[in-house]
Amino acid sequence: MALAQAAAEEARAAGEVPVGAVLVRGDEVIATGFNHPIGGHDPSAHAEMAALRAAAQALENYRLPGCELYVTLEPCLMCAGAIMHARIARVVFGARDPKTGACGSVVDAFANPQLNHHTEVIGGVLEDECGAALKTFFADRRRASREARAARAAPAPQTPAAQSPASPDTPPSDPADS
Repeated sequence: MALAQAAAEEARAAGEVPVGAVLVRGDEVIATGFNHPIGGHDPSAHAEMAALRAAAQALENYRLPGCELYVTLEPCLMCAGAIMHARIARVVFGARDPKTGACGSVVDAFANPQLNHHTEVIGGVLEDECGAALKTFFADRRRASREARAARAAPAPQTPAAQSPASPDTPPSDPADS
């Protein structure tokens, strides 16, 4: 999970929601990924999807049996579907997602007995730390947004009145002297 947290930090540094994922097989790290839908102009560019894509390329197979995915935030439905299609054996996640979580917080996609693949799910690993990274990110973003609104609403700074080309210490010239 520490590697997933490091990947989440990469997302935060890029201005993205700090979610990171690491895909492993045994003791081998196959791939990592972090959120980048804003920068990538891609609604599917979640950390899990990035890690799954990179792992499939590395292993030259869209199926990833025997692999485990560690992610700092509970996967959404899109990611849960991709995880099942890739045949991931186990998902370990940190913070729960009460808005879009598909591992039990909103829905439990992995508990559906009608599906042909069943991924083991373990949630709440380093939950406080993973959740704190997200809370800090959104608090910072809200603060920056308030500051930007306040700056736009502030009156424009007063500029000094235009001065004549002559210095105040220089007496005005007499046109007759020219």
